[in-house]
Amino acid sequence: MANSANRKSTYAFLGPVGTFTELALAQVKDSKNAKSIPVSTVTEAIDAVLMGKATRAIVPVENSIEGGVSATLDALANSAEIRIFGEYLVPVTFNLVAKPGTKLTDVKVISTHPTAYAQCRNFLAENLPKHTHLPATSTAAAAAALLDGKSTADAAIAAKSITDHYKLTVLAKNIGDNKNAQTRFIEIGLPAKPTARTGKDKTSVIVELPDDRPGALLEMLEQFAARGVNLSRIESRPVGDQLGRYRFNIDVEGHIDDEAVAEALKGLHRFSPKVIFLGSYPRADKQKSEHQGNNSNKEFSSADTWLNKLRAGR
Repeated sequence: MANSANRKSTYAFLGPVGTFTELALAQVKDSKNAKSIPVSTVTEAIDAVLMGKATRAIVPVENSIEGGVSATLDALANSAEIRIFGEYLVPVTFNLVAKPGTKLTDVKVISTHPTAYAQCRNFLAENLPKHTHLPATSTAAAAAALLDGKSTADAAIAAKSITDHYKLTVLAKNIGDNKNAQTRFIEIGLPAKPTARTGKDKTSVIVELPDDRPGALLEMLEQFAARGVNLSRIESRPVGDQLGRYRFNIDVEGHIDDEAVAEALKGLHRFSPKVIFLGSYPRADKQKSEHQGNNSNKEFSSADTWLNKLRAGR
């Protein structure tokens, strides 16, 4: 597989231009030297990687307000040949935009993605209480449609960078309810050796419980707790074959080359009928990944040396 920094690399991202996903792509090292192709859905982005149309893809996985992105979590659970190689955080800042000459008082219909709309309720209720919402596939698509004559909307909610791509007027800036909102994006590709351990890493897995019984979830979590591995996220999603069956999307602090994480993964493999390893990659927040208790690589190595001496009769 080509390296993501290779000049010939191609990145698929949720388009069109002007989306938050494109802002995440701009954070990828050497992405300016690569070709980028906009796609409409997470599934299309993953398919582009699987079919060799793209070297890597950038997709949203988590929002600080709305939580996990269901489309991405479900697609990853059903794509065993996909790995994560990086994560990127994008501040979510929304502007209300319209065609030049439009005034705020002219706005009766607003188009945007439903998730963006939900995050701007306070501004809309206060300033445009009688408006109606026209759902769009993305914030950028909503903005672009204002200019092509195909939209019945008077304005759109989009990323503040949208005016870098389209000649639109900003009617209101930073209208999101939460000024500190962020979306986390991941860089995905075909299976390959994980990125090198940095000491500031994250590992992602998807785990199914072996059966529905008291204590099963606790037993799964103990695989991490016993080795001092901290979970930074755990989210359940239905397996889909019947009611009451769930899989767990888990992010932990640390790298597969950390002995504590490796031991936890082995414990999960013995415990669960299905464990999907999504990857180990550098943390976007650059925080150190330290395991609690006596769970450093040095201490695991010392324990192995001690056990090997016992097995050798020394």
